Amino acid sequence: MHAGLHFWNYTMPQAAASIPTTIAEVARTAEEGGVDQFTVMDHWFQMEQAGDPAEPMLEAFSTLAFVAAQTSRMRLAPLVAGVTYRHPALLAKTVTTLDVLSAGRAALGIGAAWYEREHHALGVPYPALAERFERLEEAVQIALQMFGDDNGPYEGRHYSPAETLNSPAAVSAPHPPIMIGGKGERKTLRLAAQYAQIVNLTSADPDEVAHLLDVLRGHCDAVGTDYDAIEKQIMGSRLNSDDAAFWPTMQRFADLGVDLVVFGVRPNAQQAAVDALVEGVVPRLKEL
Repeated sequence: MHAGLHFWNYTMPQAAASIPTTIAEVARTAEEGGVDQFTVMDHWFQMEQAGDPAEPMLEAFSTLAFVAAQTSRMRLAPLVAGVTYRHPALLAKTVTTLDVLSAGRAALGIGAAWYEREHHALGVPYPALAERFERLEEAVQIALQMFGDDNGPYEGRHYSPAETLNSPAAVSAPHPPIMIGGKGERKTLRLAAQYAQIVNLTSADPDEVAHLLDVLRGHCDAVGTDYDAIEKQIMGSRLNSDDAAFWPTMQRFADLGVDLVVFGVRPNAQQAAVDALVEGVVPRLKEL
C-alpha cells in the first residue's frame, strides 16, 4: 500500500512566521521518504471538532501551488474541496493550473461541503444537503467537460457556463483524477462509482471500510463502471503506529484492496509527525 500525508493543521509554535518554512520542509521530507500523495484541507476556518476556529487556516489551492514548487513527484490535492466554495468552472480552471504547474500531479478532490459556520461567516450561500449533492454532480460533470475537448456550453439546473474553454489543457492523461471524499452510501458512493478515479472513504475502521467497499462495488455494477479501476483510500490519521493492532489493521486494509492510507500531521509537531511516518511506517506499508 501507499501512504499519503494530510496537512490539516497550521498551528505552530512560531505562528504565521514559521508556516512557509514548515510546509516546505514537511513536503520535501514526505516526498523524499516515499510518501505518494500530499493533501490539505479545503476550509476557511479550523474545524470546531479539531480546534479553535480562529486557529490558522490557509486557502487550499494556494498552499498546494506552494507545495508543487517544493516537490517533484507527489500527487497534490485538496481533501476535499467543498462544492459550495467555488464556481465549478473556476474550480476546474484552478485544478488545471495546478496540474500544469506541477507537471501533471494535480487531482480534484471534491465533496458536498458541510461546515455551515464558515459559510455564514464569510457570506457564502449554504444550500440544503440535497441541493449540495445536485451541485456536486454538476460540478464534476463541468470539470470533466473542461478537462476534455468540448469547449461548448453546459446546461445544468444550478450551473450553466456558456463556454467551457480551458487553455492550456491539463497535463495529466486523460485528465486530473477526480477524487470523491465521504462515505454516504446512497449518494456519495454512487457518484464515486460513476465519476471518480479515486475514492477516499474517510474511515479507519476495517469493518466499516469493508462494508463501504461492498456498497461501492454494487454501485459500480449498477452504473457499469470498473470497480477495480478506482483507487481506494482510507484515513489513518487517528491510528497510532505504536499500538499492537496497527499493523494487523494495515494488513486487513491491504487484504480489502485499499491502495493508499492517509496519515495526518500533528499541531505544533508537523515535522516530527512526518519524520515518524517516513521512518517507521512508509517502508513497511509499501510491503503490504
